[in-house]
Amino acid sequence: MKKIIITLDGHSACGKSTLAKAIANELHYIYVDTGAMYRAVTYYFLEHGYILPDNQVKSDWEDALSDINVSFNFNATTSLNEVFLNGVSVEDRIRMMDVSQHVSAVSKLKLVREKLVVFQKKMGKNKGIVMDGRDIGTVVFPDAEVKFWVTASKEVRAARRYKELLEKGHAISLNDVSANIELRDHEDSNREESPLVMPKGAYVLDNSILTKTETLNKAMDYINSIL
Repeated sequence: MKKIIITLDGHSACGKSTLAKAIANELHYIYVDTGAMYRAVTYYFLEHGYILPDNQVKSDWEDALSDINVSFNFNATTSLNEVFLNGVSVEDRIRMMDVSQHVSAVSKLKLVREKLVVFQKKMGKNKGIVMDGRDIGTVVFPDAEVKFWVTASKEVRAARRYKELLEKGHAISLNDVSANIELRDHEDSNREESPLVMPKGAYVLDNSILTKTETLNKAMDYINSIL
């Protein structure tokens, strides 16, 4: 069967990554979490003092780009791809709240996006890939055979992210998580560089009241109709 490119776009905590991983597993495709790539760059900026207290990025941040290498390596124990920053796994660290609070400020930077988009395009050269993010079906792969616009209510998204953080042992309040999601929604949709918009021809998948299995089944029904 001919391999294709499948993209998933949508707001923070709408279940894109969970669904993308499941689809990739079903089809034996490669899964790429582009959000993790931006989180890795954000983590580097935080660790090296490039982010100011007002959530602005220092003017000399461009100098750091040549020192940043983001890669994915397969973890045989978890059967998942982990994000590596300059050869070191940062999979757990990039999910913490301080990175979440600053990732929108970093991901809107044009040169950061250009650097990572080049890498993402190369990964999809041979197709057979499932990629999720915020500009995948619009900028990275506008001609993808299957595009999903994944969505869920803000209340559901906040509850999911809150539960996820608690399970990982992070001390955080639901109000803080809700405020962070509200802020990220605004910044992602209103940034000048590659704002978050629904890709042309995307299949809308609202999973507010769907289980993970129901969401996957609905997505696979659509993919199979295309294949």
